[in-house]
Amino acid sequence: MLQIENLTKLYGVVIGVNDMSVDLPSGAYGLLGPNGSGKTTLLNIITGQLKSTVGEVRILGERPWKNESVLKRIGFCSALDILQTKTTGLEWVTLYTEMLGFRHKVAVDMAHEALDRVGLSASDRVRGIDQYSRGMKQRCKVAQAIAHEPEILLLDEPFSGLDPIARYELTNMLTGWVQEGRGLLISSHILHEVETVCESFLLMMTGRLLASGTVNEIYDLMTNVPKNVWIRSPQASTLAVALQELDHVSGIGLHEDQEGLDVITTDASSFYTQLPAILAENSLKIHEMQSEDDSLDSVFEKLMQLHRGEL
Repeated sequence: MLQIENLTKLYGVVIGVNDMSVDLPSGAYGLLGPNGSGKTTLLNIITGQLKSTVGEVRILGERPWKNESVLKRIGFCSALDILQTKTTGLEWVTLYTEMLGFRHKVAVDMAHEALDRVGLSASDRVRGIDQYSRGMKQRCKVAQAIAHEPEILLLDEPFSGLDPIARYELTNMLTGWVQEGRGLLISSHILHEVETVCESFLLMMTGRLLASGTVNEIYDLMTNVPKNVWIRSPQASTLAVALQELDHVSGIGLHEDQEGLDVITTDASSFYTQLPAILAENSLKIHEMQSEDDSLDSVFEKLMQLHRGEL
């Protein structure tokens, strides 16, 4: 689906993308990173809007730069507010579909179908875009990206400005898109937005690719990174003493209420395996246990700390 080899993009002395290489087979991928990490620059190169300084990009086996044929095979939703406000939503989606070579009547039908899929009502689509809310504009942009039934869909912050219902509807649409066997690359700085749609992720920071793979593969990168576990127990003090005997426990903090423990372990798997035996041996009970490292959000934060040399 996508091949990137030694890709670098420079804006003068500023690095937009820094020596990135990745090979993605067909599937759904989340492109994740904080604002300013290079996600939009990467998408603009993939869609042929920018030329790389060094390296090569191929999407569906083709170089995107100055390649009109590849535009018919991909759909792109920009994070920018590129809508022409003096037109209606239907006119705008129709125009962009016509620009890809479809006859007007066919383009109108395709625009209606796309607007149906994103949930923009029949009455709203014939109103001027200048009367749209931010969420309605976002729906219109996504409709433009999917109207010509592309093989790959590339979305830059598509959930921005959507209310919870619209987010849910877009998530369902994208899930169906992936189930149809089509490719998806979706950019976001909010992890939970894409976790329900994508199984694999690319994590970026300051133009670099920090990690890529499935959630489990990314978790495996964190093997030697300390994990934080919070435990609530009526015998917290006794439990703290018992846990100090474990080699992989590097720190324990007792809360003021004497029932909460903050445990830092360098081997979470061993910790979870050995904990039941410790509880049974000392006749201890725990009422609650959770780890901030159970979320991809936390894993991403840890990877950024590693990148900055803070761990």
